[in-house]
Parts: sequence; structure tokens; C-alpha cells
Amino acid sequence: MAERAGVGVGTVSRVLNDSPGVARATRERVRAVVDELGYRPSAAARRLSLGRTMTLGVVAPFFTRPSVVERLRGIDDVLGDSPYDLMLFNVETPEQRAAALTRFARRDRVDGVIVISLPLADAEVRALRRDGVRAVVVDGAHRALPHVTIDDVEGGRMAVRHLLDAGHRRVAFVGDREGNPFGFGSSQRRLEGMTEVLAAAGLELPPERVRRGPHGRAAAHAMTAELLALPSPPTAIFAASDVQALGVLDAAAEAGVDVPGALSVVGFDDIDLADAAGLTTVRQPLRESGRAGARLLLSVLDEERAQVAPLPAVQLVRRRTVGRHGERKTSVRA
Repeated sequence: MAERAGVGVGTVSRVLNDSPGVARATRERVRAVVDELGYRPSAAARRLSLGRTMTLGVVAPFFTRPSVVERLRGIDDVLGDSPYDLMLFNVETPEQRAAALTRFARRDRVDGVIVISLPLADAEVRALRRDGVRAVVVDGAHRALPHVTIDDVEGGRMAVRHLLDAGHRRVAFVGDREGNPFGFGSSQRRLEGMTEVLAAAGLELPPERVRRGPHGRAAAHAMTAELLALPSPPTAIFAASDVQALGVLDAAAEAGVDVPGALSVVGFDDIDLADAAGLTTVRQPLRESGRAGARLLLSVLDEERAQVAPLPAVQLVRRRTVGRHGERKTSVRA
């Protein structure tokens, strides 16, 4: 190739690696020979020459959950147009969580990693730095790492203000178990926003109206059945996610409780199924958070110093599952 182009081997190498210092005419002549010969450079050789794996990793808990899927779509929107390959590590057990950064996020495997929703311990951050792996956190934060996050507390406030404005005073919460083995904290922060608004209105949130368990539709269904069986059942439920809100709706339908006539429901996330179910919810920019995390990681790899990626604020999406308290009566199936 070098002989046909009339240049040295070093010049060909610089052209193939887009290195500076090659005249435009020479570069075009080498490119023409490359096209003529149908040459394709070895990806492995290119990675070796650059001192990089040209692969980025994503550590994603329960990656089939709708909210995680949306974030992964956003990441792929950005990285799909980059020179990097993408490697996914799914976390569904505490053991996988422990291995996520020790076995997966290593310098010989990835140049950088996006961690979704999983809080990182200081020791894990030190290990990433020691290994030379750049990291960005999406849906979470660590003081030493660039991150992308939303205001979960404000989202909880927003949901419950809407219920109070509709006249509800017996409001319940369905969310994730506190102290879960993965360290997820968004459900707790949304509950904090809820209790803050209730307290400001002079209302309490008694323990019997707080139900926390494993994340999922079936668990939310079971917890809601317990709430509806209380002597004074809630007239409204705020669920910490849309998936859990769908479980709330399932339980209400099973018990013959009319939504929104006898029970109002607000979720959080605004996944595709929320629209189909007519669910009133707090929308967070799921796909955009994935895009922002990917762009942030690319900037970090290019030695830029951005630490926080701005996102659109959460917003309330009004649909059909919230009604004014007392406007309609409970409908119970025979």
C-alpha cells in the first residue's frame, strides 16, 4: 500500500489513525489507495495503537425494567454514533452487584463505564481510579464522579400536591423496601417529598398507610390489597414508580374499587405503559438522562471537566387516574 501510494509506511499509519502532520494531497492519495485495495484496518491493532479498548461499559440493574430500557436507549442514541463499542453488565442479585465493578469495569475490558441507579461506595470509586477507568453515574450521584440526576424529592412533592389539590387527605404510599441490597434510594427520596408536603398541610402519614416491599407490579398489587383492607382505606395512593402504580391499579380493579371515583393514583417515571393505562404520573426524562450520561462520559474521556449534566425538570402529567375526592362512590363487584 505504501509503495503504491508513493509514501513511507509511517505516513500510511498516520493517515489511517487520523494523525496530524500529513499534507492534504498526500492524505487524499493514501485514502484513494486504501479504497482501491478495499483495505480495512484491524480494530484490535487500532485499539492497541491508541492504548484503549474502544469499549464502554454500562452497569444496569434489572435492565429489562421499562425505566432502565429507556435510559439504555438514550445511551445507545449517543454511543451508537461514536467509535466505541458498548458492553452491558446486568445486575439482578446482590452477588452480581458486588462483582459489577471488580470483574466487569476493568481497564483491560472498558475505557469507561456508566453506572445506572446503583450508589457507589468510596472504595469502588478509588478502585476505578486506580485502574484508570472513567466513570459516570446516571440516576445517582457520588461527590467524586460526574453524574446525571433528577430531583426525586421535588417529584414526590409534586405528586402529593396534586392529590391534596383534588381534596384528598387520606393519602398512602407504595414504594421500594428501605435498605434494599442494591442501595436504590429514589423511592425513599420521593417518600421524603411526600411527607414534607403532607406535614406542611398539617397532615400526618401514619405507618399503616406506608407500604414498602420488593420493586415490581405483583408486590405493589399485594401491598395495595392490604391498604384497601384497612378500616379507613386511603382515597389516594402515590406509587414510587409507574410499574408499582400499575400494580395499584390491578389491586383496585380486583377489589372493585373505582379509579378515580373512589381511589386516585399517581405514579412516577412516565413509561410507555403509563400513557396506555391513562395513569397520572410524574414524568422524568428517562431517555434524555441516558443521552446525557453518555455525552458526559465521552467528554470525560476527552479530558473535559464537566461534572453535572443538566436535565429537564420533572413534571406532572395529568391523565385519568386522579379525581376530586367525593365526586363518585365506590363501586364494589358482587
